[in-house]
Amino acid sequence: MFTTATQLVNEAQKIIVIQAENPDGDSLGSALALEEVLGDLGKQVILYCPVEIPKYMRFITGWDRVISSFDTSADMAIIVDTSADVLITKVLETPGVRHFLETHPVLVIDHHITGSNLTFDHTLLSKDAVATSEIIYELATEAKWSINEQAAENMLVAILADSLGLSTQNVTPNTYYVAGKLTELGAKASVIEERRREFMKKSPEILAYKGELISRIEYLLDGKLAIVHIPWDDIQKYSDQYNPSVLVLDEMRLVEGVELGVAIKTYPDGKITGKLRANIPIAEQVAGFFGGGGHKYAAGFRAYEDYDTIVSELVTATDKALRDYDTTTT
Repeated sequence: MFTTATQLVNEAQKIIVIQAENPDGDSLGSALALEEVLGDLGKQVILYCPVEIPKYMRFITGWDRVISSFDTSADMAIIVDTSADVLITKVLETPGVRHFLETHPVLVIDHHITGSNLTFDHTLLSKDAVATSEIIYELATEAKWSINEQAAENMLVAILADSLGLSTQNVTPNTYYVAGKLTELGAKASVIEERRREFMKKSPEILAYKGELISRIEYLLDGKLAIVHIPWDDIQKYSDQYNPSVLVLDEMRLVEGVELGVAIKTYPDGKITGKLRANIPIAEQVAGFFGGGGHKYAAGFRAYEDYDTIVSELVTATDKALRDYDTTTT
């Protein structure tokens, strides 16, 4: 699985690492880990993201090296943490970038196994893992690339971010094994958590906004589906301080009777995004109804329909997923 990926990297000298337009702890940690590992191989590495890294992620050492201008002088690209066209729309709309991706080697490293629909030729390195950095660790180990202490920390940051501190349902024995190996290499979960807690402190304004969001939650399908709407005005006002979806999604899952929580963001261009968190393995199926994907317990989608239509379709998709789940468990 790793042979072609290793060959592509070995043949390149200047590599641009691309994050999608919704960067998270896994994509950023994975990108920074690649910068360390490939840099130690003598490669020149450029970290690119089409949007600014949000403030709540800036506890991750090296976030400020990510740039928003695409360097087309690179020899190859590595896309981390997504293999879907819809999640790199801004990347593809940047002048010259689509042409670059169509004419250069592209390696995609992703732990979402719903299948790639990227419309340019690429090499996909994918497996069912809790985080993309888990795959990067295995690639580096297989290729016998050195993992320095900072790279180990970056990989562990990514794993902890996507697994909520190794507490989600998709954590596997291999996840613990990799986390253990990264700890042996010098990564310290306690140090990461101390920095994260400092940056995750909420202002009084954000705490008040969280209360407002909680009051907006709608309960559908006899309380099994919880939905909260986050309009563009909220995104503009609060997202630089704290991701509004993250404020309430876990709270929604903890409500008695709720099986699926969905945070829906609406944008001025008609775009709607949905972030899903489930208590039973239906999130990926529901997101797939809209052309999205992810994992059984955590997934997302993007659509261009009006809000009321999306809610109606969410009810339909969730109802079917719940009935399918009941069928398989009885």
